[in-house]
Amino acid sequence: MRDSHQRAAELHDLAAHAHLAAAEHHGQQDHLTGHELSRKALEHSQQAHQMSLGAHEQAKAKHPANAPADDATK
Repeated sequence: MRDSHQRAAELHDLAAHAHLAAAEHHGQQDHLTGHELSRKALEHSQQAHQMSLGAHEQAKAKHPANAPADDATK
């Protein structure tokens, strides 16, 4: 479980870095490279989000008593 959280954190960091790099490239009028970096940033963000959801689901499965009340009805 800790590995899932660690991997999600790494993906969030990658996404943040890619967003910064894309912003820098957009500022330099290098739109193709900036667009590509933006696409990669989006991919990293989506991967990080999926990893976070998976880690959350694993945590709920291991500790259902700690799930928020609104999750208990799903």
